[in-house]
Amino acid sequence: MRAFQTADAMDALHLGLDRTRLAGAVDPLLLATAYCLDFLCIHPFLDGNGRMSRLLTLILLYRDGYEVGRYVSLEKLIEDTRQGYYEALEASSTGWHEGPHDLRPWVEYSMGIVLAASRELEARVDAVAGARGAKREMVVDCIERLPSEFSMADIERACPHVSRPTINRVLRDLRRDGRLQATRGRDARWTKLG
Repeated sequence: MRAFQTADAMDALHLGLDRTRLAGAVDPLLLATAYCLDFLCIHPFLDGNGRMSRLLTLILLYRDGYEVGRYVSLEKLIEDTRQGYYEALEASSTGWHEGPHDLRPWVEYSMGIVLAASRELEARVDAVAGARGAKREMVVDCIERLPSEFSMADIERACPHVSRPTINRVLRDLRRDGRLQATRGRDARWTKLG
């Protein structure tokens, strides 16, 4: 493509994107992937086309509700698989200027990045959820080992890394389940039931 053709090519790319998106005939993930390959093949800037295409990918994904890139760096995943990125780009861009080209390698690579990001986000969420559940279990286990009557301070000493709101939540849940009873007063004491 010659430099004087760049503006027209970019206009056509944007029109095609908007038209295809409005028609709803192509999945948004596939559309974003195809758009970015076309952008890279047009190569509108002297430098920074790769970074710009990755930014455009994020914007297109955000626009269609795919927000994994807000939590996991797609840029980092691409950097970590740089060779695969360039191989997929070369395989899919071969013949692009002439017309027929194979989008499949670029789609497989790009979807692999989105999938890897989604799995990483899921693992992070599971780790946080697991940590929360682990702290709850730590408090329950502590209560089971304490004498039949105990105080909040007893739990805090035994579980120094667990916050007071978490301990209060566990105590409230155990009281609701009929496993604990609280005495009223300034220095509330808890009694195990059954």
